[in-house]
Amino acid sequence: MEQLKAFWEEEDGVGIIEIILILVILIMIIVIFREQIVKIITNAFKEINGGADSVNKKISIK
Repeated sequence: MEQLKAFWEEEDGVGIIEIILILVILIMIIVIFREQIVKIITNAFKEINGGADSVNKKISIK
């Protein structure tokens, strides 16, 4: 009975289990919202590239 109680109170692996559960949840969120994430990133890069063209036109090297 003492061994069972000692096993129940031991918390050495709890941190690793928490990290694994957090990673699993993050992966599930990424899989579920993958299309929306791709659209957001694509639109962000389009805005960055579009803005870079207008900035580059204003720069003149003499």
